[in-house]
Amino acid sequence: MGCCRVPSMVLACLLLLCPPPSPGCPAACRCSLGEVDCSGHGLYEVPRSLSTNTSSLWLGYNFIMLLGPHSFPPLPELLLLSLPHNRLEMIHGQALVGLRALQELDLSNNFLTMLTPETFLPLSSLTVLNLGSNRLRELEPGVLENLPQLQALLLQDNPWVCSCSILPLWLWLSHNREKVQEKNSVLCRFPEHLNQYPIMAFGNESFKQCQTSLSTQQYIIFLAIGPFSFMVSIFFCIFLGSITVAYHNLCREPPLCRSPHIRRGHKGKATKL
Repeated sequence: MGCCRVPSMVLACLLLLCPPPSPGCPAACRCSLGEVDCSGHGLYEVPRSLSTNTSSLWLGYNFIMLLGPHSFPPLPELLLLSLPHNRLEMIHGQALVGLRALQELDLSNNFLTMLTPETFLPLSSLTVLNLGSNRLRELEPGVLENLPQLQALLLQDNPWVCSCSILPLWLWLSHNREKVQEKNSVLCRFPEHLNQYPIMAFGNESFKQCQTSLSTQQYIIFLAIGPFSFMVSIFFCIFLGSITVAYHNLCREPPLCRSPHIRRGHKGKATKL
């Protein structure tokens, strides 16, 4: 009996010393040496039971429509995330938190219509970004500025609207031509007379009217100044009027309004100096 207890105690100690096992491979995926392939399995969301040592995650050809806040578990070693050919319409600003090591992100062939500056903020190591074949019409200022390590960007096959709203994207493209892949495929879709015109072929003169135009916030301020100035002028006039009336009321008292050039004689009569 004593001999049987020793191995049991040793086994118990070994179990206590060993770390708990990491999450296994998701049921709908194939896993091998840090690579997790969940492509084409009809998924509607990102699997949660992913190992923290995952380095590549393939989620293409599924039905994922939304990446909400913290859609991914912490994956500190993830280098590649592939999400092409889904139904992505929106990516929350906190969706990619926890993927700080990510270097390559493929979002092509989805239904994305807009991206906010916060979308890629957690991805300070990103070097390759594929936004091709979406429904992007413009990019807000700051979306690409938050990617300091970016080396390759794909933007082809989007319905870009070549109006003043495209100016932030054009400015970024003009200063980062070497980073843009398939330059001749980044084409205007609207307005009709610019359909299929390369965005990078525009010059500074094309945006002169945009650089001098007022933004929405500036218009609001401009419109607010008029009524505000009018009200201030009314109150100022009322204030001056009140002072004038008060002064005239005080001047009705003879001692206060006496002329400095008149003095009274010894008998109380006024005589000129």
